[in-house]
Amino acid sequence: MNFLRGVMGGQPTGPQPTGAETIQKLCDRVASSTLLEDRRDAVRALKSLSKKYRVEVGNMAMDHLVRILQTDRSDTEILGYALDTLYNIICNDEEEEPDESEEENQQKQEDDLGAQFTDKFVQETENVTLLLTLLEEFDFHVRWPGVKLLTALLKNQCAQVQGIILVSPMGVSRLMDLLADSREVIRNDGLLLLQQLTKGNAAIQKIVAFENAFERLLDIITEEGSSDGGIVVEDCLLLLLNLLKNNSSNQNFFKEGSYIQKMKPWFEVGDDNSGWSAQKVTNLHLMLQLVRVMVSPVNSPGATASCQKAMFQCGLLQQLCTILMATGVPADILTETINTVSEVIRGSEVNQDYFASVNAPSNPPRPAIVVLLMSMVNERQPFVLRCAVLYCFQCFLYKNHKGQGEIVATLLPSTIDANSISAGQLLCGGLFSADSLSNWCAAVALAHALQDNLTQKEQLLRVQLATSLGKPPVSLLQQCTNILSQGSRVQTKVGLLMLLCTWISNCPIAVMHFLHNQDNVPFLTGQISENLGEDERLVQGLCALLLGICIYYNDNSLENYTKEKLKQLIEKRIGKENFVEKLGFITKHELYSRAAQKPQPAFSTPEHMLFDHEFTKLVKELEGMITKAVLKSSEEEKKEEEVKKTLEQHDSIVTQYKELIREQDSQINELKEQVTLLTSQNEKMQSTMTQQLSQIQQHKDQYNILKLKLGKDNQQTGNQAEAAHVNGLQPEELSQLREQLEELQRQNQLLQTQLGEKDSLITSLKAEGVPSAEGSTSGVTVIQREVELLKAQLQKQTAEITQLQSERQELLRGSDTTAAVPGDNSLYTEKIAELESRLSAQTAENQKLKAEVQTLLESQESMEKDFASASSTAAIMQAEKSKLQQEVQESKKEQDDLLMLLADQDQKILSLKQRLKDLGETIEDEDDLDSKDQFDDDDDDEEDEEECDE
Repeated sequence: MNFLRGVMGGQPTGPQPTGAETIQKLCDRVASSTLLEDRRDAVRALKSLSKKYRVEVGNMAMDHLVRILQTDRSDTEILGYALDTLYNIICNDEEEEPDESEEENQQKQEDDLGAQFTDKFVQETENVTLLLTLLEEFDFHVRWPGVKLLTALLKNQCAQVQGIILVSPMGVSRLMDLLADSREVIRNDGLLLLQQLTKGNAAIQKIVAFENAFERLLDIITEEGSSDGGIVVEDCLLLLLNLLKNNSSNQNFFKEGSYIQKMKPWFEVGDDNSGWSAQKVTNLHLMLQLVRVMVSPVNSPGATASCQKAMFQCGLLQQLCTILMATGVPADILTETINTVSEVIRGSEVNQDYFASVNAPSNPPRPAIVVLLMSMVNERQPFVLRCAVLYCFQCFLYKNHKGQGEIVATLLPSTIDANSISAGQLLCGGLFSADSLSNWCAAVALAHALQDNLTQKEQLLRVQLATSLGKPPVSLLQQCTNILSQGSRVQTKVGLLMLLCTWISNCPIAVMHFLHNQDNVPFLTGQISENLGEDERLVQGLCALLLGICIYYNDNSLENYTKEKLKQLIEKRIGKENFVEKLGFITKHELYSRAAQKPQPAFSTPEHMLFDHEFTKLVKELEGMITKAVLKSSEEEKKEEEVKKTLEQHDSIVTQYKELIREQDSQINELKEQVTLLTSQNEKMQSTMTQQLSQIQQHKDQYNILKLKLGKDNQQTGNQAEAAHVNGLQPEELSQLREQLEELQRQNQLLQTQLGEKDSLITSLKAEGVPSAEGSTSGVTVIQREVELLKAQLQKQTAEITQLQSERQELLRGSDTTAAVPGDNSLYTEKIAELESRLSAQTAENQKLKAEVQTLLESQESMEKDFASASSTAAIMQAEKSKLQQEVQESKKEQDDLLMLLADQDQKILSLKQRLKDLGETIEDEDDLDSKDQFDDDDDDEEDEEECDE
């Protein structure tokens, strides 16, 4: 302990040991002491010596200090001393000022020492893991030194320590817990630690972002007062920049988490903007940079567009425009705000339209674009501000054909307003001012109004400028070439040449206008062929580019300046190889590659402001094509033209085939859709059919069951079954039966009338009877009997037909009231056919009866003649008697035939009656008796006729 008192400042008792000896003894005490208090005192002594004897403590005590961290975890005090000692030997922040003579060497040695000790510490990855474990200790004397030590390690060996933390389980999560510490010192140092941890490591950046870092950092910024906050806000913003810059995953997470909307309150500034503190300027500058990171042109177009849309919808763009037009805003904040607005509106049509509608708070109000252009062409404004305005104007016109048309329209004679200042007037004023920087900025701005817009290139040819009183106006194109030929500054020439190249490229009409001036081509060839200084080489290259554009986009409308003649001119006055060499001066310039890197103009001095980003793209596109066009001979060009024509023909054919294929594809798709639709319909119909078939099968089964039941009922009720068979008749068959029965009825009525006439004739003949004509009277009597017999038969037939008709009517009524019973259609068809045959036979018999009746009528007429002549002479009566006898014999034969036919008809009628009985109709017995009596009467009549003959 006396030794420790001597080291800690006690009175010397002997010769003083050196620093290295003291540190060695302290290290031995730390390694060998068994008491915790002794080790603690020794470590505290090493801490006090670590700044003065940094090298000795680092070399001798580092291993012992690490061992203390491993073994004495229970004592927070000794842990704190050990961590502080390690921090002192690793950190490069030296508080003591070295001598002036040794200042530079001392600084280098300090940097080297920090890196050496850091390497020694992280060689064992367990040391970093141990340090991460110690950060879980809540004790302030352990956690705070641990945070500072890990931060120093990251500063000295960032990549190596990041790798160890990344593979350590829960390593990043433990560090994120520092932001939730209630002690501001630890939280603030935790921010510094996370800044170092997230530098250049996308994997750690993603882990930190998904550990809810955005929410915590934005909450801290709000708690600290946003832009009015202190250094803590600055640290949070720096950490946010580390997490979002060049990390598309975190940017998308930031946007999807609606954190862009939470940025709007940062930019709410009041009317009184005087007295901005340096910290507020820094904070707001970082906030603007954070917005630019989200919409940077280097991001993917889709991500940039979505962020631009979100910024417009939440009102962030409107808030930035308010700052842009506010008064009292510091110059650097205003410049950064202009750059931020530029990238928020770049390529976004909605945002560009809104920016075009913003007016400055002046009297009268002026568009914000006009106010900004006034600053750009004003040589008194700061250089960075003018560059920012140019960038803003370029972003406003980027892919904005509508905005390009509005700018060019302000230069046209029909739209010029003498009472107000327009953007076109400001650009023309800057283009022809005495300030070369204004010339360059105006030329580049006007070139962006023509970028990729053939319509505006042609419209700008209409612009006329009044040079002086008494002289006619000249075109803007001619005025630009006039200024070039007057020998202006290099910056002005470069700006005008870039404008002309952009203007006439891909515009044959503008090329024709340019070549129409006889002085332009000689001026360009003279500039290219001269041996100028180093500064003028760029001008020579641009002149070569301009002349090459005149060749490449020449439509040969001017005879003196066709493609071939211009190439011959180059070959004679310049030389093709020399021309190509001069053309290469553009891309070989040191400022060309710098301008090609990003769209924003970034120049250290106004003199370096020579190239525009979009123009570098144009040069890259045209250089190779112009070189080929100049070096090719006329024959090669003709061959190429032929090849082009052939290719165009092939392309047209291919296009036609493509269109045909597209049509066929569309037809195939339509047919496929139809097939799919029909397939689905077929499937539905198949399913429906299957269901119906199953239902039909069920109905069949039910029908079979009912048929069995009805079969039993039909045996008991035959009449109903037969009626059911009749119900199976077809409507056509029923109508035919109706017609046949009606025809038979009419025939019977006709026979009855004829018989009635014969009866009346016979009665009259009886009344006029002649005595001398007995034979004739007997013959007439025989004929009368025969006629009566026929009459009886016809009456009987009529009665039968009437009965059949009544039965038919009953059957028809039965068909209307009784349900049809399927199954016996074939049997019933045979029965109907039989009935039809019988009815046809009956019809034939009726025809025969008609013939007989006709014969009888003829006989009656002859008898009337006979009876009329019988009154005059008996001889005539005898002759007539013999004649009558002959006629009677003939009539007898006919009557025999008729009787036979009637017998057949009666038989058929009987069979029909029997059929009706079978069908269920009831036939009275009297009919049968009448039929028998009728047959008996017929037999008696035959006997009487035989007796009469005898």
